[in-house]
Amino acid sequence: MSIFLAAQPAAGANTQFLIMMVVIFAIMWFFMIRPQQKRQKEIQNFRNSIARGTQVVTAGGIYGTVKDIDEVANTLKVEIANGIVITVDKGSVFASPQTTIQ
Repeated sequence: MSIFLAAQPAAGANTQFLIMMVVIFAIMWFFMIRPQQKRQKEIQNFRNSIARGTQVVTAGGIYGTVKDIDEVANTLKVEIANGIVITVDKGSVFASPQTTIQ
């Protein structure tokens, strides 16, 4: 009879394991997932607030000034030098040089 009782795991061990997993997930969410979601929200707010004349940096590292916005095609015309205008996707613009997203 005592062999049968010794072979069964304690019920408290399963509960402790479950609590430990929940605590680890909560710590991971607080330090990794939450800051990334906050950063993505700030980037999206910046993209939605872009207007003509806004200085931007593209994903390729090109600095320029927004000259025109095409909401239908979701693109921007960015002047990178005097008279040189390129068309970039609005999603490839990450920040203006003056704005620091943290």
